[in-house]
Amino acid sequence: MKTRRVTVPIAPLLAEPRAAAIQTSQYLGGWTLRIIEERGDWLRVRGDDEYEGWMHQGYLGSDDRVRKEQRMSLGCVVKAESGASQALPLGALFTEDLTLTEGDAVRVGHLPFHFPAEAQEIAGSALRLFEGTSYLWGGVTPWGADCSGFVQSIFRLHGFPLPRDAADQALKGVEIEASPEALEAGDLLFFSDGEDRRITHVAIALGDARIVHLALGRGGYAVETLRGEVDDYAAALRGRISCARRVIGSASD
Repeated sequence: MKTRRVTVPIAPLLAEPRAAAIQTSQYLGGWTLRIIEERGDWLRVRGDDEYEGWMHQGYLGSDDRVRKEQRMSLGCVVKAESGASQALPLGALFTEDLTLTEGDAVRVGHLPFHFPAEAQEIAGSALRLFEGTSYLWGGVTPWGADCSGFVQSIFRLHGFPLPRDAADQALKGVEIEASPEALEAGDLLFFSDGEDRRITHVAIALGDARIVHLALGRGGYAVETLRGEVDDYAAALRGRISCARRVIGSASD
């Protein structure tokens, strides 16, 4: 199967092969995508999370170059040999032919040392790395993200690949009591706002009945307390709890 590599900081994944289509997700600079179908300048692609959608070929380059050791951006600016600078979001990949000029990055092979596979560490990253992020449907970075994109990106950093959508994330790990007071740091709490009880939202538990999430109702990043006296939004959120899952330390991780 053909592969192509993303050559821009963020490449939108669309629901249809047209520029005005809805963005369903994003793939980041340096990521390799498999080509499923070609339709003119549009390609149906699939990432390593098995999520598919349409992407214009203008965002992609060849994937036949010599492999070099990659670094992952933690939010940085890099400079090419030509002198051109480029900002890269958290999660984008780049090689040694680009010079880091601002911000931070980590060698991909060193990610487990910087982002341990521990529940408390995951909760800490969720609190720290996306603070101030605006809500963006289909987004996966601190430049703009939705709820499941935020969760997927945080868990990926710590070595736990999750599906892209909240409903699919709710099938991972083991089911646990969906009481805010019973949740431990790093657990996933899921919500539904419809009569069909379909999962529509996900948050990361912090312990002590608190969660962190990317919520349209808050405009983006928010930390909520789900017990005691809370505002109307948090009260409504508490009433929409559907289920909870423990991914870290579960028999299926």
